[in-house]
Amino acid sequence: MGTGTLHIDLDALAANWRALDAHTGCETAAVVKADAYGLGVAPAAKALARAGARRFFVATAEEGATLRKALGEGPEINVFSGHMATDTDPIRDARLTPMLNDAAQVTRHRAALPDAPYGIQLDSGMNRLGMEPADWAALRAEAEAGPLTLVMSHLACADEPDHPHNTEQLRQFTEMTAGVTVPRSLSATGGILLGPAYHFDLTRPGIGLYGGLPFAEASPVVRLSLPVIQLREVAPGEHVGYGCTFTATRPTRIATVSAGYADGLIRAMSGKARLFWGDTPCPLAGRVSMDLLTVDVTDLPEIPEALDILCPTQTVDDLAEAAGTIGYEILTSLGPRYSGRYTGRAA
Repeated sequence: MGTGTLHIDLDALAANWRALDAHTGCETAAVVKADAYGLGVAPAAKALARAGARRFFVATAEEGATLRKALGEGPEINVFSGHMATDTDPIRDARLTPMLNDAAQVTRHRAALPDAPYGIQLDSGMNRLGMEPADWAALRAEAEAGPLTLVMSHLACADEPDHPHNTEQLRQFTEMTAGVTVPRSLSATGGILLGPAYHFDLTRPGIGLYGGLPFAEASPVVRLSLPVIQLREVAPGEHVGYGCTFTATRPTRIATVSAGYADGLIRAMSGKARLFWGDTPCPLAGRVSMDLLTVDVTDLPEIPEALDILCPTQTVDDLAEAAGTIGYEILTSLGPRYSGRYTGRAA
């Protein structure tokens, strides 16, 4: 094949959900926004539902409608962006539950779909989405009078356990939701790991399901294998790739591999990332280009047919560190040209 193969282990995905669920004594939902972090929302959500997830979160109503087609009736699908001006039809038709973020959304939803359930998102100190304390105080009676199903907020620094903003947001959320009779939710993956005080009635893991930090115990979910298109011998003093940023200091064997920044392997990892042949690292030689990588395979005992850039030896966070970014960006940037191969019970 001329394109890479993205291997996705649905059993590992389900195992990560069960492991995070075991950290809590409350309900555990699953965040599957951005096409399940780039891994394919239909197979991922089906595997998570099989594992026991009954509530799912997406970013937009359009994502929710796609997810409903995959899951069918039963699971609750919550929409972080709330009820936007053009969302009434998909919310009604796909039976979505919007997380309403301000007075305008509350008015819109209650007028357009008065009997349809909704949640409320509060701003406990992130200043991104949700109602601030004064807004919530003014709207609370109206919001609680309808079919309210959830009150939630989101932590800004949960991946830094000692950050003082965690306790400040916990205090703010606790105060804002005192007396609320519906379920409350504050924590995604990082919040789950902060301990029971942050769990409330529902947690919403995302990145930890897919093998990313801060859930260090996560099982690897993805393996990305890239085919070698061509091998060449490079003499000392010769250069490789755009800008001649790699110069051979010894007789060097270069493998040209089919993938590049058009496939989500961002240019910032140029000259820093490694690919693997089994457990043997092979350094990236020169710049990442649109469709190709050049890799130093001089020390391999045989000619490789493919090299792995994501594997148990190099996780999404390892690769992200080389690129100066985070595992979220690596996962969600993986391009559409890869051939996806699913293994596991929901495959």
